[in-house]
Amino acid sequence: MKKILVVDDAKVVRMVVSQILKRNGYQVIGEAANGREAFEKYKALKPDAVTMDITMPEVDGIQGLKDIIAYDNQAKVIMISALDQRDALAEAIRHGAADYVVKPFEDDRMISALHEIFGDSTPVEH
Repeated sequence: MKKILVVDDAKVVRMVVSQILKRNGYQVIGEAANGREAFEKYKALKPDAVTMDITMPEVDGIQGLKDIIAYDNQAKVIMISALDQRDALAEAIRHGAADYVVKPFEDDRMISALHEIFGDSTPVEH
C-alpha cells in the first residue's frame, strides 16, 4: 500500500484529500499545514508521494516542493492549486512536481494523478 503525506493549510481540505486517498487504497501516513512542516515530515516519514497545496502561510508549497526535491530528487509530489494559479503551477512543474490537480477537483482526478506517478495502469480495487 502506497504511503501518502497530505499537505494543506486548510484542515478540511486535508480531511477531504485523506478520505479520497483512503477510499482508493492509499495509506495517509501524515499531514502538514505548510511547506516547512511538509519537508520535516517528508524526512521523518519517507512517504511514497506527497499532495501539496501551493498557497500556504509561512512556507508555501513551491518552497516545500523545492526543499523536498533538493533532499530527494526522486520524490513524487502532486501540487494542488486553485484555477488562478497557473503561473505557480508552471513553476512547480519546472521545480520537479510530478503532476498537479486543480481545485475543486474530482476524486478520480486525484487518483488518476497518483496512478500516473506510480505507473499504475489499472485502478486500485476497492
